[in-house]
Amino acid sequence: MYSTDVPAKRTPQQKAAAKQGESPAELSPRDHRKSGTELELFLIDPLIGSGLPLWLPKGAALRRALEQYVMDEELASGYQHVVTPHLGREELYEASGHLPYYRESMFPPMVADNERFIVKPMNCPHHVRIYQARPRSYRELPLRIAEFGTVYRYEKSGQLQGLTRVRGMTMNDAHIFCTEEQLESEIRSVLELMQRIYRTFGLKDFWIDFALHDPKKKKKYADQPVLWKKSETALRTALKHAGVQFTEAVGDAAFYGPKADIQMKDAAGHTFTVSTIQLDMLLPERLDVTYTAATGKRARPVIIHRALIGTLERFIAFLIEHFEGKFPLWLAPIQVRILPVSQNVAGYASKVSTALRADRIRVEVDDSNETLPKKIRNAETQKIPVMAILGEREQQEQTVTIRLHGGKNFGSKKLSEAIGFLAEKIAQKSLTLP
Repeated sequence: MYSTDVPAKRTPQQKAAAKQGESPAELSPRDHRKSGTELELFLIDPLIGSGLPLWLPKGAALRRALEQYVMDEELASGYQHVVTPHLGREELYEASGHLPYYRESMFPPMVADNERFIVKPMNCPHHVRIYQARPRSYRELPLRIAEFGTVYRYEKSGQLQGLTRVRGMTMNDAHIFCTEEQLESEIRSVLELMQRIYRTFGLKDFWIDFALHDPKKKKKYADQPVLWKKSETALRTALKHAGVQFTEAVGDAAFYGPKADIQMKDAAGHTFTVSTIQLDMLLPERLDVTYTAATGKRARPVIIHRALIGTLERFIAFLIEHFEGKFPLWLAPIQVRILPVSQNVAGYASKVSTALRADRIRVEVDDSNETLPKKIRNAETQKIPVMAILGEREQQEQTVTIRLHGGKNFGSKKLSEAIGFLAEKIAQKSLTLP
């Protein structure tokens, strides 16, 4: 908890850090907590609780844009999206094995109607139950179930930090139910999808840690030596055949199976796990997950757990620092700010904003009484990608004068031409504007 006795000389960023139970030391210019405050993206409210971020309107817009992009990529790759509840009966997590192996990271159960419920710490048991809602045939495999599912994990207060370490997080989760024969092609497809998403953000430098279990740590991992050998061999072979380089990390596996963690460096040079692929042969055994094979007999699928961008919270923290708050046009919370030179063009400013919104362009109007230079400085400070300047001439000619963040002037364009240009760049997910 933070103290209300805050020295007057603290900066707004220091106060924000203190409220999150973090060090009030001066934050670096690229720190996502600093930018998150200045750009009005998110906040942590002590009355709501540490590690439970509130997304402000601009942060929510950024989050929705990111979520929609990833969902569209998943849909194009054959995923089906579901929505699961934030609670589950304790018996579900006992059966899946999460309760005995993950108890310290779970919030305590709550009791209602003589039943014990837990706020879900992971989505996989829920997705398994969706798979088991009816008998499955080999013809349905691979079955790819995806969700942006919010989970809750008990992180110690001293470990909480901005968006990178939180207690409530939304995972870009998916579970692929497939046969052992389909395993390699599915791993390859996941890797290709990940790299396609990375390219959209201009991310190139990454490496893979292949996390194995440590057979000496009996309490940390499921005691299934045959399954461990089989699953680790299968994932190692799939990664080799996919042509990716990896290093092995003994002792970093999940309790149920090996994983490939895709690592990058964040803006501060710290290692950041951006994506993960986990192979699970244990959960199908524990929860009796089956399908009808071509022979007519029951068989067990393999489950691939994968998160393309990990959690929205941590990935957005990474992007804030990666772009230094200067988001590409398609991702920016506010894509265009309209700057009327005077109140005489207020009606035209309203018309322009309506036209932009009709094309789903995120726009706001600076209708303050500030001078144009001050409005430009404010837009620059807020790192708005595009400014549309409107004066008497623009109103008469039904044009807009486009100015980009950083000072590049595009000159005057017909309103329809400007909208077409912006809409095209947004659709292309362009990282820069010419």
